Amino acid sequence: MKLSISEARKRLPALVRRVQQDAGTSVQITVHDQVVAELRAVQPEPEPGAAAKTLLRLMKRLPKPHGRKRSVSSRVKDHLYGPRGAIR
Repeated sequence: MKLSISEARKRLPALVRRVQQDAGTSVQITVHDQVVAELRAVQPEPEPGAAAKTLLRLMKRLPKPHGRKRSVSSRVKDHLYGPRGAIR
């Protein structure tokens, strides 16, 4: 829904209730027919550490490397640009 800023000021309490009841609703506020703001429900914040937990869970599902370990950081350019490098 698009409303002018003067109309949004008049109907602000009703607009807030509408957005609160239906989280998918958004109201675009315009000035001279140009959208300058949007009123929508707040999205729930993820719990602290959720991203790290998800990454750790994904890492456990990755295949385990075979063979000896290689120090990539000491020879970055060889690994990136060498004969079998990632960037060709």
